[in-house]
Formats: sequence, C-alpha cells, structure tokens
Amino acid sequence: MPSVSKLMIAAGVAASLASVVHAQTAPPIKPGLWEVQMERDGAAPQMPDMSEHLKNMSPEQRKQVESMMKERGVDMSGGAGKIRMCLDKESLNEGHWQGKEESRCKTDFSSRSSSSWKWHSSCTDPKSETDGEANFSNAENYVVKTSTTLSVNGQPKTSQSTIRSHWLGTDCGDVKPISAMRQHMPMKKK
Repeated sequence: MPSVSKLMIAAGVAASLASVVHAQTAPPIKPGLWEVQMERDGAAPQMPDMSEHLKNMSPEQRKQVESMMKERGVDMSGGAGKIRMCLDKESLNEGHWQGKEESRCKTDFSSRSSSSWKWHSSCTDPKSETDGEANFSNAENYVVKTSTTLSVNGQPKTSQSTIRSHWLGTDCGDVKPISAMRQHMPMKKK
C-alpha cells in the first residue's frame, strides 16, 4: 500500500503539472474550481493513477488522504485520472502557481499571447528539460502539452503529457485554494 506522503507528492505533482504555465503574468483564465485531466505517455516513469491507489486503501485511510488533499486544494474524488483544483486570484497571480521562491526550474518563454504560451524549462531537482505549450481556447478551457526528458538510472527518458482543464465555476465549495498547498507543504532545504 502506498504511503500517504507518496500520495501527497503524486497529487502535488498533478497540481504542479496542471499549473505548469506559470509566468510573470497571470494566465488568461478565470479563478474558481477547475477539473483537470492528465494523459501521459512515453518512457519516463508514469505518475500513479490516484484513483487506483485510493481503491486499495481502507475506507478510513482513503477518507483521511482525500480530506488532507482537499485542504491543500486538490480534490481527488473525480476518478478516471481527473482531479479538481481551486485556483483563487492569488494562485493565478505572478509566480504563485509554482512557488517562485522555492522553484528549482528556470523557464524561458519563446512566445506568449492571450491564446497560446510556449516555453522551455530546465530543472535541477530532479534534473529535467521540458518543452511546453498551453493553448487557451477561452477563459474557461485550456490544454497544456509538454515533452519532458529526465534522467532515470543515468539514462535519458522522455514522456509527453496532455493536460485538459475545464472551469466548473467560481464556487470552490469545500476545496481550499491551491495557493494554500504551498503554505502546508514543507520546503526542501539545500
């Protein structure tokens, strides 16, 4: 059975990937509750399907993990690779999506318009290179496609992901804003 910390990390990765379009300006999307679905393929290790892990837990453990993640802005009850996230205005403002102060990545944008952003990121922990593109069809729908190469056991592995996000409304209900996740997650010191 996976540990709670591994589940939290995986859910955090999902949230981080969903918000990979961080920049020095807010993305052209609405604050509120978002449904995010991620598809991955390629040779890099797959992110675990959270719904499968949750199925293998006791009802008490599952409730505890779901509650903990909801407090941090991630509702994992969507099943089939879907999560819900609350993105408040703070989450969408400069640097708050990725936590600028704790970032181990350098991102350079090759283009940024109201409908499309393209970038390249180099990260040090773990060491990886990512090329990405976000297409905003409107303020309520966006798709992010990335190609990431990272070192696995000394060998470069590449994976592609597609993240489809749809705005559900301004009311996040009992899902806390994702910006609260940064306040509760321990920062790794070097």
